[in-house]
Amino acid sequence: MTDDDKKIPLSQPDINEDDIEAVARCLRSGRLSRGPWVEEFEAGLAEFIGTKHAIAVSSGTAALHILMVGLGLRPGDEVITTPFSFIASTNCILYAGARPVFVDIDPHSLNLDPRLLDCALTDRTKMILPVHVFGRPCAMDALMSFADQHILDVVEDACEAIGSRYRSQSVGSFGIAAALAFYPNKQITTGEGGAIVTNDPFLAELCRALRNQARAESGASSHYSRLGFNYRITDLQCALGISQLRRIRQLVARRSEVAGWYRELLADVKEIILPVPPEEGAEISWCLFVIRLSDRFGEGDRDLVLERMAENGIECHAYFPVIHREAFIRKELGPIPGSFPVAEAVAARTVALPFSSVMSREQVERVCNALKASLVRRASRRC
Repeated sequence: MTDDDKKIPLSQPDINEDDIEAVARCLRSGRLSRGPWVEEFEAGLAEFIGTKHAIAVSSGTAALHILMVGLGLRPGDEVITTPFSFIASTNCILYAGARPVFVDIDPHSLNLDPRLLDCALTDRTKMILPVHVFGRPCAMDALMSFADQHILDVVEDACEAIGSRYRSQSVGSFGIAAALAFYPNKQITTGEGGAIVTNDPFLAELCRALRNQARAESGASSHYSRLGFNYRITDLQCALGISQLRRIRQLVARRSEVAGWYRELLADVKEIILPVPPEEGAEISWCLFVIRLSDRFGEGDRDLVLERMAENGIECHAYFPVIHREAFIRKELGPIPGSFPVAEAVAARTVALPFSSVMSREQVERVCNALKASLVRRASRRC
């Protein structure tokens, strides 16, 4: 089978022999859960992000859920967030019984537009939950200024952005806490897994308890003071995470190189909009490489491009569908005030291209050639 015959997946984890040996050592130790690998991984994460505490959990979703509960969200509370995100960022607000309040996105960064925060503010607003979409840092100076002015918590959804920086500071270290994720398409992976990072010792202690059924241990006894969860991560996962974290800068740099190939090879394609360069003072740790069809195309055109790419053995996805249009969200929230024309227009035309640190230049060239051919076929049909 030649390279041209092989399917190109949307993402692939970057696993080497050191990763495999790290997991094997954990297996041979017999300490598979609640052991030393969890603590070592947490220490490494805290050092890398620049926070005092890290709490490893079973997923990024678990991290967000624990934070919503730990920070005391209750029914009737409101959280300002983006409709252009993975569904978990909204689900976790709903898990706590609170209400997400959406604001539209910036058309360039695709992140929550801080200029619109004031329109969403009410006397029930308790928190802002910005999402660093695809690894691009949000405008944290404007967000933090607004939050400080109105005494609001900021919880960063940095699940796609480990390694990104804003104003020389690591994403995930701005708000009271942040959530990270380590699914196989992320910059580093533990298979499934996530983490909370924070400088608040009391919140860290509470999050550690909540991930383990809210168990407070005292001597040989265990007591449960509140409703908790089984959101523990295993030592097996953390052994892999420790190994991956040792080479995170290499992995992030490699992903940046792949993103650069895409930008180079697609620079002259007028039918698409490439991701904009990071703003001054920001560094992107690429999680996904998402392009948009130009304004003359619609959602149906985008879907046909996805079909053409699949026919060529190239997996692409539409990232993200807007959250406020999901049927269960409409049922849960009822009429949603406001309008989100930028998020809706962007979501109708996005194409996530195959992306990982293990992609070769030849694979990127094949993806770009197939995309150009798909666009030509689609454009000719519109004439």
